[in-house]
Amino acid sequence: MEQAYLIAAVWFGLALAAAILAHHFRLSMALVEICVGMVAALAAEKLFYPDAIGATHEWLRFVASVGAVLLTFLAGAELDPAAMRMKFKEVLVVGLFGFFAPFFGCALLARYVLGWDHSASWLAGIALSTTSMAVVYAVMLETGFNKTEFGKGILGACFVNDLGTVIALGVMFAPFTWKTVVFVGVSVLVIGSLPLLTPRLINSYGNRTAAIRTKWILLVLFGLGALALWSGSEAVLPAYLAGMVLAETIGRDNFYVRRLRTMTLGFLAPFYFIRAGALASLPAIWSAPAAFLLLFGGKAVSKILGLVPVVGLFRSDAKERWYYTLMMSTGLTFGTISAMYGYHHGIVDQTQYSLLVAAVIASAVIPTMIANALFLPRHLLSTIPPEALPPEQWEARPAVRKEPRSGPKKSPHQDPTSVELA
Repeated sequence: MEQAYLIAAVWFGLALAAAILAHHFRLSMALVEICVGMVAALAAEKLFYPDAIGATHEWLRFVASVGAVLLTFLAGAELDPAAMRMKFKEVLVVGLFGFFAPFFGCALLARYVLGWDHSASWLAGIALSTTSMAVVYAVMLETGFNKTEFGKGILGACFVNDLGTVIALGVMFAPFTWKTVVFVGVSVLVIGSLPLLTPRLINSYGNRTAAIRTKWILLVLFGLGALALWSGSEAVLPAYLAGMVLAETIGRDNFYVRRLRTMTLGFLAPFYFIRAGALASLPAIWSAPAAFLLLFGGKAVSKILGLVPVVGLFRSDAKERWYYTLMMSTGLTFGTISAMYGYHHGIVDQTQYSLLVAAVIASAVIPTMIANALFLPRHLLSTIPPEALPPEQWEARPAVRKEPRSGPKKSPHQDPTSVELA
């Protein structure tokens, strides 16, 4: 038990260091956590022994997986159903082009340039076709764009893109058995009933029993996650769908959403992002730099060539267009999941797996850094509600923030979050 506490202390020390570095360098904390994880894993291996920081421990894998599930749920819950219906054409077209362009481009690159066999090439196309919902959502939160129609469009397109990845992996590689039918049937039944059951549960017990909403959401996510893994799918897919159908119900209570974010981003997400970096082998990248650059470049170029003209149909401003495209060029969650699936089932070998994971992680870091440094559409910050804008973005806000309207003053002792603990 003391080893688990020691490893947890080390990981939160890394998370704290990442938060400080992200503040000083004005970078996304999720990306810095990935980089910190890569460096920490290499340093621990050189100074002590492989996996000295415990990235492969089962309990840590579970906590990191829960972090990915809750991040994905929150990303789905951020979607405004009305906005999604209005932007249906945009998210569908951008999402489909964002999937098919790198899927075919990277598959052809792996087959005819790197010389991989057919199965490994198609898996490379699937792994490198993804966007990172976890990274994009974290960046949207840090910038405040999650409250704008611009950010909601990006999140919606990410969902369509990743849905294409999951379907391709299932159709081409995952076995379709009676378990798959059970998983789909139960998921449709449970997720379809959430908009009816959740409001009744909240109205009956939400203001009387501490954390009833959190317990209910975790029950649903863990139950569907277990069913997904049992059927050969992934736990993050039903989590996103559950978040989408509960977007209207959960989105009504901003204070509750903030508390759920605090739990996710403060406790769970650092395990996910740092572990994603720790699993990347820097020596493997250094031993085959040409293959790594080809895979990463293939994903980036195919995404950009496929998306810039399409995004331009919906975004005329150059910064908005490039920021949108670069956010869609990220990859992490489903990319690493697809690569790990291929490795565990013998579709790719260890070297191919390492190169794919390295290219996926690089796509999570480099496009986002470029987007935030060069193409951040600061003029859209003026459309973000003041209460939703992160403090670090206040100076970048071009419009003058309006004073609150006159009205009855709230008591300084009145805490709107004290009704329920979580």
